[in-house]
Amino acid sequence: MKVITFKIPKAYLDELDNLVKAGLFPSRSEAIRVAVRDLLQRELWAMRGIKPSGLEAGVRSRWQKA
Repeated sequence: MKVITFKIPKAYLDELDNLVKAGLFPSRSEAIRVAVRDLLQRELWAMRGIKPSGLEAGVRSRWQKA
């Protein structure tokens, strides 16, 4: 993995901390990785006209043409 630096509004950081405190993610880094992964998947699906199917544990595992 690569390390990157970026600026984020304090309100976003506070909410990330709330997700970590609630036990939804083990760290800020993991929460951000999941958010970026989900954004990339959603945008790539939209660009390619693909929609997900077969949702298991929140992870999209099968693809189907739109």
